Amino acid sequence: MRFFLLTNAALLSLSTFADHASAQNATSNLTAIAANLEHYWSYGRSPPVYPTPEGTGVGDWAEAYARAKSLVAQMTNDEKANMTFGYTSTTNGCSGNSGGVPRLGFPGLCLQDAGNGVRGTDGVNGYPSGIHMGASWNKKLVLSRAQYMGAEFKRKGVNVALGPVVGPLGRIARGGRNWEGFSNDPYLAGSLAYETIMGLQESVIACVKHLIGNEQETERNTPLLIPGSLNQSASSNIDDKTIHELYLWPFQDALRAGAGAVMCSYNQINGSYACQNSKTLNGLLKGELGYQGFVVSDWGAQHAGLASAEGGLDMAMPSSPAWGNGNLTLMVTNGSLARSRLDDMATRILASWYKYAENSDPGSGMPLSLLAPHAMVDARDPASKDTILQGAVEGHVLVKNTNGALPLKKPRFLSLFGYDAVAYTQNVPTAASFGKWQFGLENTQVIPGVGDFNDTYLEYVFLSSEPADAPVPGIALNGTMISGAGSGATQPAYVDAPYDAFQRQARLDNTFLQWDFYNTDVTVPGGSEACIVFVNAQSSEGWDRPELADTYSDDLIENVAAQCNNTMVVIHNAGIRLVDRWIDNTNITAVIYAHLPGQDSGEALVEIMYGRQSPSGRLPYTVAKKAADYGALLSPALPTPDAIWHTQVNFTDQGVYIDYKHFDLYNITPRFEFGYGLSYSSFEYSSLQTRIVGSSSASPPSYSGNSSATPEGGDPSLWQTIAEITCTVANTGSVAAAEVAQLYVHIPGGPSKVLRGFEKTFLQPNESATASFELTRRDLSTWDVTSQTWVLQQGSYGVYVGKSVLDVQLESALDI
Repeated sequence: MRFFLLTNAALLSLSTFADHASAQNATSNLTAIAANLEHYWSYGRSPPVYPTPEGTGVGDWAEAYARAKSLVAQMTNDEKANMTFGYTSTTNGCSGNSGGVPRLGFPGLCLQDAGNGVRGTDGVNGYPSGIHMGASWNKKLVLSRAQYMGAEFKRKGVNVALGPVVGPLGRIARGGRNWEGFSNDPYLAGSLAYETIMGLQESVIACVKHLIGNEQETERNTPLLIPGSLNQSASSNIDDKTIHELYLWPFQDALRAGAGAVMCSYNQINGSYACQNSKTLNGLLKGELGYQGFVVSDWGAQHAGLASAEGGLDMAMPSSPAWGNGNLTLMVTNGSLARSRLDDMATRILASWYKYAENSDPGSGMPLSLLAPHAMVDARDPASKDTILQGAVEGHVLVKNTNGALPLKKPRFLSLFGYDAVAYTQNVPTAASFGKWQFGLENTQVIPGVGDFNDTYLEYVFLSSEPADAPVPGIALNGTMISGAGSGATQPAYVDAPYDAFQRQARLDNTFLQWDFYNTDVTVPGGSEACIVFVNAQSSEGWDRPELADTYSDDLIENVAAQCNNTMVVIHNAGIRLVDRWIDNTNITAVIYAHLPGQDSGEALVEIMYGRQSPSGRLPYTVAKKAADYGALLSPALPTPDAIWHTQVNFTDQGVYIDYKHFDLYNITPRFEFGYGLSYSSFEYSSLQTRIVGSSSASPPSYSGNSSATPEGGDPSLWQTIAEITCTVANTGSVAAAEVAQLYVHIPGGPSKVLRGFEKTFLQPNESATASFELTRRDLSTWDVTSQTWVLQQGSYGVYVGKSVLDVQLESALDI
């Protein structure tokens, strides 16, 4: 293992703090330096907001709150406190277990990973990942996926499903967890999070995460395996306007859907840890947005006792030395913490349980050990198969198709290449706490050019105990990728790899297959009619991606293309993957971003490549021509000489201008723009209609902003429809296909275009349909930092409808 050791030279670099007494004797008094730096970096930048607004049971929470308050009134302070932190179970394998109050019939909660399905157990399905569903742009499909996933959690005895993810939103291109969320556009991410929560909460409590600014894995946490380390979690420094218009936006949609739980993140926000940040938890979440559920810490993200309780945290996971052993009760007894705050913590937890996941036997289907004999609880519903497969199909994005190379039409001779074509060679659980199986890394046994990637090294990297520049895997050389890695990974019922599906198709078509899944310097058989190369781009919780393209895979692609004039490339990518080294090669006729399709990966790919369905996926992010095009949005922030232990991440320089808004602001032409994707058919747009239908007064209707009356999601006037947009979309091709009509708006003073609507419609040849979009007051407003409200400006709002952010088919304006 390599550790982050500070040299005298590094300590002397603190001389940049000459104006601060703590830096004058940098090499002689390390403790004093650390204490003063902590004071410098960690106080005064995040506004204090106290006390924590109490949940009131507004709206459809009323019954759950009445029951919860009645039960809490019968509890001792010790019993209330016992509900607020986790313990190590000896009977189940849940990711976390909260304490219960058996005397009164509350058994506690089983909390389980994650947003893409039940992780780390048997008898469950491996669903397409968040980014894959983002690429589908299909709300109905996302809802169906969530309904089936939620039912699986419930059958396993889970109360709280730890998902969906809308933070990270995807600020940096190399972000290690971007794949868990749907998109780096807040409107698309929020729309799909809304559907996911509605579906999950038919069965369990949804826990939307991570609040807020958790946009890099590098330095995300203190080095948990290095006792005495002075390193603190990175601080995400975000201004008020940016946090509202970008990073808080999808959380607001999640609360609008009634999310029962919110997870606070590892990072600091403006110098204050997220799980004790009173501005974000008390001020934004529970105050401005009227949140009624409970806030749970990410695992190990609680850094203080009284400060986190007063700051708005309701439950600490997986345990809490700060609150356990009677400490939380003592705070109430000695007057440090108001008893009403403890009552509110317990009430919020119980109300969510009553409303969504009342269950008398938490964790009943989660074996403590998968290696010990146990009766498997099969949580799968056979009816979910169509949704799982269709979800896998619709997340594929075709970005190049020269002269109709696809779909394939019963080729006589097909050659397959690449390490990503086959399933990983082992798929069994291990006893290790940080085993690769549990984290979806069985296909990642090596770090190319470095050596073995073992469980011990995984643990150190995952727990932020390796240097920020430690080598990490950027590709998975040991089998196809169906999911990214980390706590959001899935353990599938099976893996239908591309090679498996192509063999089945070859048998049907009488195709002659040859393949080489081992070598990079391959020999292409001379009779090949087409050559398909399978590569991937790995990504995981715990580290940020080392690059957006890797030499090993690019060498393989170019070697095949040099010998085959009909080369097709399939990339299973857990995030943005650059292709400019070879995309213009005339021998490369087709390219598919295959994302992370889940267990039906191969079958879904064959559906697309053989034309049983036309591709309908669209990019939920922007692909640049070169990495430098992302500018400061490419890589995570690292420690600097004046912030050795307190990495600072400056969000304000970019503000809301991330992804396509960044490219537009700096007039950078992308390789493939946001919303882009090809089809086997063609579509025409016509008859754009815009009309104002609601009050377009610049001042919203009267609203007190009193948190005791605030409905979840905030000011109700924000959800009033202001305008309606319609247009006609016609399939003018010869193939039945789905089109994604996308609505962008220019808000005066803001980016030239922001996504504000999308509609996916399946059309037969020569069929047309009306695409309709409703624009709410929030959709057209900007956040005013002075009045602390959303403001609808007077002026002209550009309206653009098209196939992508750059492929605008129709445009008009709204005058407000």
